[in-house]
Amino acid sequence: MRFGIFDHMDRGVVSIGEQYRARLKLIMACEAAGFYAFHLAEHHGTPLGLACSPNVFLAAVAQCTSRIRLGPLVYTLSIYEPLRLLEEICMLDQLSNGRLELGVGRGVSPIEMGFFGVGDEARTRFEEVYAILKQGLTHSTLSYQGKYFSYKDVPLEIRPVQTPHPPLWYGVAKPDSCPFVVGEGMNMVNSGTAADARAVTDRFREEWSKLQAGKPLPIMGLNRHIVVAATDAEAFKLARGPYQRWYNSLLHLWRIHKMNIPLSFPDDLPAAMDMGYCVVGSAATVRQNLAEQIKAAGVNYLGCRLAFGELPHEASLESVRLLEKEIMPALREL
Repeated sequence: MRFGIFDHMDRGVVSIGEQYRARLKLIMACEAAGFYAFHLAEHHGTPLGLACSPNVFLAAVAQCTSRIRLGPLVYTLSIYEPLRLLEEICMLDQLSNGRLELGVGRGVSPIEMGFFGVGDEARTRFEEVYAILKQGLTHSTLSYQGKYFSYKDVPLEIRPVQTPHPPLWYGVAKPDSCPFVVGEGMNMVNSGTAADARAVTDRFREEWSKLQAGKPLPIMGLNRHIVVAATDAEAFKLARGPYQRWYNSLLHLWRIHKMNIPLSFPDDLPAAMDMGYCVVGSAATVRQNLAEQIKAAGVNYLGCRLAFGELPHEASLESVRLLEKEIMPALREL
């Protein structure tokens, strides 16, 4: 078992600049505590995501850390000009001395993709941009003729540190996505219930044994909101309001456009805890809950949402301290 941080960078109650600075301090604390990676979501036009340019924030993270790995989870490829993104990926891998974890995806929100003029063609644009990135990361020039983008003998002066390219990640919500993800040798994460995740990890292992036989399994992750405090009651009091604020940010655009969100998060903390999406309590409570979910989901990686809504910075730091001292050592053996 390894542990990472997953962050939407959703709007809190402090100024945006102050939130950025506090998050950098939190990431440095997570590095000192032995977390494997910091993963950052990408969103646009919504309080769910204030890091609308993941590369800008991750470049800052690269300069104030030295060991923790970092990366988008995910780049919304369907809205990118691929040559520009390719160059920035190489820059970021160089700036971080080879610590980039490269998450890719089509984009979950048609509303946000619509801001960039992308509609029903999101899937085919994703496939084209992904093909261009894979070629560009492994060659010194780029030549490609596609439906949306064309390049001929473009020199690629900046190369990534990691060869043939940084590790790839993909968000897998349903088992049917596993053949593609396994075929590409990607790491994967799931944000559903433990039962949902188990259906994915079982299919993932099945496909891996056929398509990547003999190779070690990659990371199979599960994302959870986590708040740890001295007592269950204190942790619940800390988490309830911030979870509600995060949930409102999650639904913000969907409510404005009167559309149903394709996600299943409940609208209050008690229900989210009952379903396993949020793990809140004392160190003993959180340790037991996470152990049960890790086993049930069949994962080998836990993505921790440690900062969300108006959760105080000090509370996030306390969760990191208790995870490091009282929770992670026991769970690493699972």
